Amino acid sequence: MFGSKSSSTTTQKTKQTNSPTRNIDTLIGQNTRMTGDVEFAGGLHVDGIVNGNIVANQSTQCVLRISDKGLVEGNVNVPHVVLNGTVKGDVIANEKVELGSSARVIGNVYYALIEMAMGAEINGQLIHQQPKQAKPKAVAKSEADSKLSAVK
Repeated sequence: MFGSKSSSTTTQKTKQTNSPTRNIDTLIGQNTRMTGDVEFAGGLHVDGIVNGNIVANQSTQCVLRISDKGLVEGNVNVPHVVLNGTVKGDVIANEKVELGSSARVIGNVYYALIEMAMGAEINGQLIHQQPKQAKPKAVAKSEADSKLSAVK
């Protein structure tokens, strides 16, 4: 029990580099209401109400978990989203979205991978994206700039 601690720590470090963090660095409690945008890195768990956007560092290890009591009134832009509560706004997940049976989204869901339980509700569009789609948009913009330069 006590002697195996160092080997399990090594295993956890290996898993963290390849998958979203299991650690919760920030907790917004059930009796808490936050007004304003939230920016975070690591793990964020929401049991309360957030009136504002939630944005994560675009590291693939960042994860947002919203419990069945949680409510976000704003857009969510996080690589990994585990949703059991309600989001009134768009959800943008560059990696994966997990929608539990009590999940409610009133807005569009942009995803690379999606897992959806029976009973989850989306009042908007499901829009599939390739992982890390932001880079091709930058390439497309630079191609457009080069075409404009060629015309001049």
